[in-house]
Amino acid sequence: MIQLNFFQQNLEREKSNLIDSRVSPWLARLVYPLGCYLVLPLFFGKIEVMGRENIPTDAPVIVAPTHRSYWDALIVAYAMGRLISGRDLRFMTSLDHVEAPIKGWFIRHLGGFPVDTSNPRAGSVRHSIELLSREEMLVIFPEGGIFRDNRVHALKRGVASIALEVEAEQPGSGVQILPVSIKYDRSYPGWGSKVKVDIGSPINVADYLSDSLRQSSQQLTAALKAALQEIHEEKTLSAVASDTERSKSK
Repeated sequence: MIQLNFFQQNLEREKSNLIDSRVSPWLARLVYPLGCYLVLPLFFGKIEVMGRENIPTDAPVIVAPTHRSYWDALIVAYAMGRLISGRDLRFMTSLDHVEAPIKGWFIRHLGGFPVDTSNPRAGSVRHSIELLSREEMLVIFPEGGIFRDNRVHALKRGVASIALEVEAEQPGSGVQILPVSIKYDRSYPGWGSKVKVDIGSPINVADYLSDSLRQSSQQLTAALKAALQEIHEEKTLSAVASDTERSKSK
């Protein structure tokens, strides 16, 4: 069986610095319909979502989207949040966003919790494991930052390591990783931009368990990157739009 000592020493060391998160029921009931039916449809020219049939309706899930804009978290919520899947999303969010005065309040009350991307602490990892152990749906951007181009960048191995840790501690829990591509027709999306979301097939984490956590996480990370490349590295939305315009002009 896989070794279960991953993160163990750091987790014990930082028990006094635990992280928590919550979803405010009244705020979620207000914000989700407002955002999904009014704000996002009015701001963006078109939001197309493909592959919603791939969204797991139960069991622990890490949603692993590409990261191209500050709009991405809202787009993920639009594509697969409580109004679509019936499940509340939890978000691992960079520390500076969580600490922002107004935006941070909304993030903290809508399932977000902080991670210091420059120096990740064990508290964020521990909380992620706890959420997945409760069969939550957790959003982590595996590229670790925003990239404005159209290729999948190197992935952080933390996503795979967290998923493997949960599956190893709770055999048969059915942890899955859901690859998601988010593409805009502009590098910096603005009013009237078009968005396309492609939701890939879930990756079964148990298939990658082995006696070596390092080897397992490397293989699972590689599988996630390949899945993201398959759904993301196609024609850009701007290229598709250009092709459409050219065909109309003929």
